[in-house]
Amino acid sequence: MTTMQGTPKRPRRAPTPEERKQCPERSRRLLLEAAMDEFSEKGFAGARVQDIADRAGLNKQLITYYFGGKEGLYRELGREWLRHEATFNDPAVPFEELVVRYLREAFDDPRGIRLAIWQALTGEVGDEPREDLSDMRRRQAAGELADDLDPAAVLLMCYAMVSAPATMPHAVRQIFGIEPDSPEFRERWEDQLRRVVRHLAA
Repeated sequence: MTTMQGTPKRPRRAPTPEERKQCPERSRRLLLEAAMDEFSEKGFAGARVQDIADRAGLNKQLITYYFGGKEGLYRELGREWLRHEATFNDPAVPFEELVVRYLREAFDDPRGIRLAIWQALTGEVGDEPREDLSDMRRRQAAGELADDLDPAAVLLMCYAMVSAPATMPHAVRQIFGIEPDSPEFRERWEDQLRRVVRHLAA
């Protein structure tokens, strides 16, 4: 079971006869999943190509073949996230609901948060463009944010609220006295996050 404490390693295994046929899409997917595990646990510098390949049950040469190497694989994970984000980041939904969607994503798979923290702390392969605040400003104009709030500051605060359970599980235990991946905490944190976001409205 995946917990907020850490993602257990998937057992290394030999590929099955079907997998040895190496359907390109299946192989790419196995490598991406294995890379997400390794990078989120160890960061870009700490993750080894051989460990990624072993976890996927594939030859490490396929990483170069499909992604151009370790850095290409890392960057593809970023593109994968952007494609996934587009499926739930809907400008039409209320800001409260949007923030909760991000929270649920973080609860369901905290690896993305951990990967972002590694990148932030080490500057690994980081060349993201500046955040587009146009949607935040539109929401402010519509009354979803009070006029005296800085949209950039609000967005950063929301990032912190969404990522806190994954990045500070020890603090959750100390403050709440329950496990950060428990249904009780998830329900309680989501409820409080909703309430905080509502208070931001004009």
